[in-house]
Amino acid sequence: MRAPQPCGVCGAAAAAKYRCPRCAAAYCSVACCRTHRERCTPEPKRAAAEQAFPGGSNRAGQHADNPWSVDDILSEDDEQDRVPLQRLKLLGESEELRGLLLNPHLRQLLLTVDQAEDKSSLMKKYMQEPLFVEFADCCLRIVEPPEKENILPE
Repeated sequence: MRAPQPCGVCGAAAAAKYRCPRCAAAYCSVACCRTHRERCTPEPKRAAAEQAFPGGSNRAGQHADNPWSVDDILSEDDEQDRVPLQRLKLLGESEELRGLLLNPHLRQLLLTVDQAEDKSSLMKKYMQEPLFVEFADCCLRIVEPPEKENILPE
């Protein structure tokens, strides 16, 4: 298991939870992200990898137009929360989920979360919205089907 890294901007020990999508530098907060962004220069290896795989994905699961990788999002402590790609693909095949996504209000909520800087607090707020909860529950049922032994007999 990888030990938490110090923040590359402020130096806070074992506090870096996030990574820069351009150079993979570790940082701990929005303030450090902004500071880093002002002086960020992509690492030559990362830039070369993006050029080597134009329009496709490289071995880290990155796309040339989206330099994020799973490693940028999940630390090893979060590994248990990783959803296998096969299950994620099931989301795109779900008719129930497609039906929910036809709702313009839900689409607007999702866009707002995607564009928000403080996604965590916004998610907490939106989890009070029945439509958003229905969407989240539908996604979870698809990627984490209930285990048969946990279902009570009727």
